[in-house]
Amino acid sequence: MSEIYHQILSGRLESGATFHKPVQNLPERVTMNNPAMDVMTDFKVVTAYTIFPLESIDDAHQKMVHRGVRMLLVVDAKNTLLGLVTSTDLMGEKPMQVIQNTGCKHAEVLVRDIMTPSDRLEVVCMVDLAGARVGDVLATLKATGRQHALVVDRPQAGQAQKVRGILSMTQLTRQLGVTLETPEIARTFSEIETQLAN
Repeated sequence: MSEIYHQILSGRLESGATFHKPVQNLPERVTMNNPAMDVMTDFKVVTAYTIFPLESIDDAHQKMVHRGVRMLLVVDAKNTLLGLVTSTDLMGEKPMQVIQNTGCKHAEVLVRDIMTPSDRLEVVCMVDLAGARVGDVLATLKATGRQHALVVDRPQAGQAQKVRGILSMTQLTRQLGVTLETPEIARTFSEIETQLAN
């Protein structure tokens, strides 16, 4: 006996149509005692934006502006994580150092020249983060002197580590309701502590 299939009703796409995008609904405000998960960008919920190492830093800047993010994961063609590049990397001293050392033009500086390579990235295990609080995230970022920490799932035997999400100083301070005046990491923490004490 053969199955009978029916055509699904269809029509034309309406003018002005848009599409669904994944959105993570993190709390707008947190305290130091909120669960750490309240400040993690979860790549199972939102898209992790990427860039290739041989793209220019101008391309990286355009991608960040277009997507409204301040960090991109640097990957190869197989989506293996090679590092990350932040807006601070793009706007800071790194491009000028590359230009001075190589004699190239600004438009020739590549993401690989200024990215933080994967072997220098700090990671936190998802299992450990699940029992932590926002204050613990702040203490971790302060201890490592980093603006970001990657969150990884504990890999199964024989499998590669997978990045589950990211902890960002920018995201954290926004949710704490703290305004930062300086990009330097050491002064950033003293500003946060001062504002939270008030």
